[in-house]
Amino acid sequence: MNIRLISIGKTDNKDLQSLINDYTKRLSFYVKFDLEIIPDIKNVKNLSETQQKEKEGELILSKISVTDQLILLDENGKTFSSVGFSDYLQKKMNTGIKTLVFVIGGPYGFSETVYQKAQGKVSLSEMTFSHQMVRLFVIEQIYRGFTILRNEPYHHQ
Repeated sequence: MNIRLISIGKTDNKDLQSLINDYTKRLSFYVKFDLEIIPDIKNVKNLSETQQKEKEGELILSKISVTDQLILLDENGKTFSSVGFSDYLQKKMNTGIKTLVFVIGGPYGFSETVYQKAQGKVSLSEMTFSHQMVRLFVIEQIYRGFTILRNEPYHHQ
């Protein structure tokens, strides 16, 4: 199985980007992983919230193939413990999915079209985090999930 993470907007904090790069490298030992950044929409001050979500949604869906399984990182999604998330990843692998795609939306979330195409939603927390930090948290949790599945000492209970 391949895992992709699609996110709107670049990470401008060098320290966060360094950590994202570190966990991306670590994750590559377990699974083929790609992080794809969709550039921020230009001239958003001229767009309504709905128009911005629609434009971002079009860009997101242009990156998804018919065989991909699309999972949205959404505040109303299912929450997991780290062990529960590792079980979730294992179940996805067991179903024979070729590519599992997690998506971090823009500042207003996702368009209705993106919600309709998604096969699931996952929430990292009831708290709100910056989009830049969410990238790091998602990649770290995917990495943690694989170390749990391999019974490696990274995760402690």
